[in-house]
Amino acid sequence: MDLDPEDVFRDDEDDPESEFHQGRDFTKELLVYLVDASPKMFSTSCPSEDAKDGSLFHAAISCILESLKTQIINRSYDEVAICFFNTREKKNLQDLNGVYVFNVAEREDLDRPTARLIKEFESIEEKFDNDIGSKYGILSGSRDNSLYNALWVAQALLRKGSAKTADKRILLLTNEDDPFGSIKGITKMDMMRTTLQRAKDAQDLGISIELLPLSRRNDEFNISLFYAELLGLEGDELTQFQALAGERLKDMKEQLRKRIFKKRKIRRIKFIIANGMSIDVDTYALIRPTNPGTITWLDSVTNLPIKSDRSFICTDTGALLQEPAQRFQSYKSEDVMLSVDELSEIKRIASGHLRLLGFKPLSCLKDYHNLRPSTFIFPSDEEVIGSTCIFVALHRSMLQLNRFALAFGGSSNNPHLVALVAQNEIISGGGQVEPPGMHLIYLPYSDDIRHVEEVHADANTIAPRATDDQTKTASALVRRIDLKDFSVCQFSNPALQRHYAVLQALALDEDEMPEIKDETLPDQEGMARPGIVKLLEEFKLSVFGENYEDNDLSTGGTMTEASRKRKAIADNATKEYSKYDWLELADTGKLKDLTVAELKYYLTANNLSVTGAKAALISRILTHMGK
Repeated sequence: MDLDPEDVFRDDEDDPESEFHQGRDFTKELLVYLVDASPKMFSTSCPSEDAKDGSLFHAAISCILESLKTQIINRSYDEVAICFFNTREKKNLQDLNGVYVFNVAEREDLDRPTARLIKEFESIEEKFDNDIGSKYGILSGSRDNSLYNALWVAQALLRKGSAKTADKRILLLTNEDDPFGSIKGITKMDMMRTTLQRAKDAQDLGISIELLPLSRRNDEFNISLFYAELLGLEGDELTQFQALAGERLKDMKEQLRKRIFKKRKIRRIKFIIANGMSIDVDTYALIRPTNPGTITWLDSVTNLPIKSDRSFICTDTGALLQEPAQRFQSYKSEDVMLSVDELSEIKRIASGHLRLLGFKPLSCLKDYHNLRPSTFIFPSDEEVIGSTCIFVALHRSMLQLNRFALAFGGSSNNPHLVALVAQNEIISGGGQVEPPGMHLIYLPYSDDIRHVEEVHADANTIAPRATDDQTKTASALVRRIDLKDFSVCQFSNPALQRHYAVLQALALDEDEMPEIKDETLPDQEGMARPGIVKLLEEFKLSVFGENYEDNDLSTGGTMTEASRKRKAIADNATKEYSKYDWLELADTGKLKDLTVAELKYYLTANNLSVTGAKAALISRILTHMGK
């Protein structure tokens, strides 16, 4: 039986990026949106992007809708539920008043987002009054507590899954900073106590509760009245949250995006400091290239995903092999049989842990040592108590001494040296810009570093060097067009944006495809500013001199070898093209008698594509002739 040796001796860890995906099950997120549907959410207006005032309820629906569209592409394995409280109608498994769980057919209340969910949620405002309705759920003289009921329903929805394998969150959107403001006396205290206890019970079960305050016009959201105690905020945390709540409502989508797209740990690894001393650290992927989703094969009848399976068949008997194929390695005319466990042990070079080797000055770490995006690490005390204390001591010492740590890590068959660079916390505007921790930078092997080589056609020819004037004008031009505070996150991949826009239009049956703005195109208006135009002209004058032609700038006034070859082919095709009566050949059907090279004479002379089989070339010629 023939086996592909590359396939036989490959395991799931051969991909150097595989370590970034091992935490998928751990980082699966279960999210419940709790949206306040009280009449105040509809009566309070806010400025929208189209310069018109819309209700806060509309703004909340729009933000959730955008997050669902993004989530179904980026993290389709996460599960969400949408729950309204302060409603006239009720729809929940607990049959509690004032709580309505929105859902569509053929979907559980807490499940992955679907195209049908997004389509129906997009039009929910049109039928909200008739189907769900808005009503104050906390009134004086009534023991009903819609906020308590909403937290109860959300907690029940999040019973699905374990807190060890999923990140459970409740995101509360409301503009009411004092939900019990209309209640007085002992009744108010009792309702507040029971609501806070319900929130604490949810948090004890590993469910985090987050608040997105919707600021009312000319009125600040005072979190200290109730929600500070519910969220457990005090001191600096309360100050930072109040600064965030004071932002303009036009930044609401950005706030929601930050809360939804929180940094989630990839996996937890052991960091061995010295013999007998180790701590636990969580790893985070801060920046990674975005790729289109993987292809999913569907059954042509049921349209359900299919699972591929591979079986081995004996070439001699044709029987299905039940036993796993044996591996072997030929050595001195003999086949040495190897088991799967033995192969795994042979390839196991590293243990998968991170082992500290020593420290070096930061000046030894060069820019070209960073081969691929780094990983951010942060201590965890969940399993090894004291990890944070040891990590903080190491972190502070590295910052004070201006050193980085050298460590050995990686997967079992993809080991590498890494550099741990400490990063201090950066706070700006009352909020955290950069967290404290360490960046894990993957260092190259010696073969990955190549010395700069200068290749010249003639070894005796002196390499051209830029003059001082050319260097000066080039530097001035670069400084003028340099992007301030540049970040790769500022620009989206236009090809991916269009890819997702097409998928969205197909899935939601949209008549028009969303407009995609290509942010990678040159800024024509900015480049046309007088200051830049002047520097550009000075640079061209210093490099090419006064007598130059614009059409020669791309090659510096000279024609490359490739250009000469293309021009020679075009000239020859034009010359040969004139020797044939193409109209007569087409009318008499004799084009098929010509060779492919002869057909390309016509195509090249008329600037047509020359790719494809002979039949395709003939069809292209006839189409060009209008026949």
